[in-house]
This record gives sequence, structure tokens and C-alpha cells, in this order.
Amino acid sequence: MRDNDSLLPANILVVEDEPKLASLLRDYLQAAGHRVSCLDDGLAVVPAVRAAEPDLILLDIMLPGRDGLAICRELRSFSAVPIIMITARVEEVDRLLGLDLGADDYICKPFSPREVVARTRAILRRQQRAGDPPNVAGLELDADRYRARYAGVELELTPVEFRLLSSLAATPGRVFSRDQLMNHAYTDQRVVTDRTVDSHIKNLRRKLEQAAPDRELIHSIYGVGYKLEP
Repeated sequence: MRDNDSLLPANILVVEDEPKLASLLRDYLQAAGHRVSCLDDGLAVVPAVRAAEPDLILLDIMLPGRDGLAICRELRSFSAVPIIMITARVEEVDRLLGLDLGADDYICKPFSPREVVARTRAILRRQQRAGDPPNVAGLELDADRYRARYAGVELELTPVEFRLLSSLAATPGRVFSRDQLMNHAYTDQRVVTDRTVDSHIKNLRRKLEQAAPDRELIHSIYGVGYKLEP
């Protein structure tokens, strides 16, 4: 396991059509040690990601050519790259929180560039930690592509399910509370109920059991949470 405070430099794509804001974000992210490229046209984003997938995307919603919501939806059809949506329209927040778009986080304008750097760091740290090989026989995790295989079967996981499985698999036998699991699965401060946690775990269990019906990998610990143990 990597040290919790270590963070590898990342390739970050900033999609923002306000030149001053794009420049500001680039300067702060570069100062944090990352490599940054910028786009200001919504039509250019998907081709750019297909050509060279970054480690994280900061994606404004209001863009010329094509809006960020449509871009995010198409990106999720072929990529699990972490996406932080940026919006100046408060009414869009409910749609972003709906999780149907597959965004990993959102932030509202006006914002502090330091807050963006902190949110970016949290996602990258979680992603890089998820890249540590699991200690579970038959389980393969690819953090770069958010792909998972179990017992030789490809698992169709959502980003949240992948992060939950990665967290559990990193330390087999350790019992995680629901709060701990959600801190791994989400990067913002949204309120998540126990029912939401249980629903994600239920879906994850179902997919694992479909891959290996004779094995039970995720166990419930009554009154505490969950653990992964072969």
C-alpha cells in the first residue's frame, strides 16, 4: 500500500472556456505537481480523451459547441476517467447529484482554486490507492480503466461499486463501517444514508455471485458494516 500522503503526478484535462479561469486552474494544478492541458470547446473533448485519456478531467457545464452534461454522458460510455463537473448554475446540482451522469464530484462557481486542488487530490489519491493489487485470489482490478474481473469473468461495475470493491479488497478481513466505505466511494460532502450504502453493496454482491456462484466474498457484520474475505 502506498503512503497515504504520497501522490503521483497526474495528467489533468481542464475544459473551461473562460480564459482567465482556465489559466488560474492550470497554474494551481501545475504548482501541485500535475501536468495540465486545457480545452475551451466542448466539441473537442471526446476526441481528445479518445486520443490520450487523462488521469482526471475538470469539466465545465456551460461550453461552446457542446455542454458538459452531454460530454460526461458520452465519456462514461467508454471511459471511467474521474470527472469533476464545474457549474455556475445552482439548478444543475440536483442533476449532478443524481449520479446518472457518472460524474465523480461537482463544484459550484465561484470557488477557491485551492478547493479544486484539494478535491482533485482526494480523487487521485483514492484512485491511486485503488490501483494497489488486491490480495484476493481470482480478483483483478484495473484502476486506470475502472475494470474488474473475478473468477475470470468481467464485472460490469459502476465507478462507485468499483471504488467500494477496491477499498474492501485492499485489506481482506478488515471490517469497514458504512461511513468508512462511503468516504472511499464519494469525494464530496453529500449526505448518504445507510440504505444507499446497502444498496451499492447488494448490487456488488449480486455481480460477484454471478461470476462465481459458489463463493461468498462480501460478508455483513451485524451492527458494524462489511468485510471482504474469501
